[in-house]
Amino acid sequence: MPADSADPHKYSEILQRIQSALEASRKIFERFTPGKIAAEYKAAMDPVTEADLAVNNLLHKELLRKGEGWLSEESVDDLSRLQQQRMWIVDPLDGTREFVAGIPEYCISIAYAENGRAVAGGICNPATGEVFLGAIGLGTIYNGKPVKASEQSVLRGATILASRSETKRGEWKRFDSAEFNVRQMGSVAYKLALVAAGLADATFSLVPKHEWDVAAGAALIESAGGFFCTLDDTPLHCNREKPLIRGLVAGAPGLRKELMPVVRSAINS
Repeated sequence: MPADSADPHKYSEILQRIQSALEASRKIFERFTPGKIAAEYKAAMDPVTEADLAVNNLLHKELLRKGEGWLSEESVDDLSRLQQQRMWIVDPLDGTREFVAGIPEYCISIAYAENGRAVAGGICNPATGEVFLGAIGLGTIYNGKPVKASEQSVLRGATILASRSETKRGEWKRFDSAEFNVRQMGSVAYKLALVAAGLADATFSLVPKHEWDVAAGAALIESAGGFFCTLDDTPLHCNREKPLIRGLVAGAPGLRKELMPVVRSAINS
């Protein structure tokens, strides 16, 4: 039976677990001052802070139960997760660069997946106090109120959220004269959450992303009636041995037909 047609209360306990973990994680961020925190750098020059690690430890303790797998940006990958049908996929701090710079665009991102599909998710921006929660069959809520993906049906005038780092590298220069409006922002999880809540019309990325970057946002968007796919126009499949996907496209359902050719053209140019 597809997840969409399952008992609508199936994921209620999962959402409660996610919400509790997000609330506990927010308290950790109260110990730090954005813009005034030291960062170390991993092999790929990705920053990591004390906050990333503290939240990761808390999420592991709060979320994981027997019979569930775990995948996190800040945990050593245990491939025994591949044997699990139920998975937690988390990024304890998506947008670490923004956190270090003091830009209020960073998030805690939590996804729960079953049989490879992200079916529930929660994203919290501790700087703004925004909380997004959603699950298949239960819908998506933003700060406690039900929300839906945007009803925008044409690209003209649509608001598309772009990666700040991608725009700095010039990867969005080709869209300077586009008929849609481009808004730069950090944290892919935050961008996806805003799209799920109908606060932006779409987002896409032309570069690879990890499952922990996008799984929670994908669950929120699909729960809100929007669409999420990879650059190959295929659904997100979670818990693969190499958890890297080939970019993403997500947004209002009415934009998919117009938006996909634009993205494909950018890939091939």
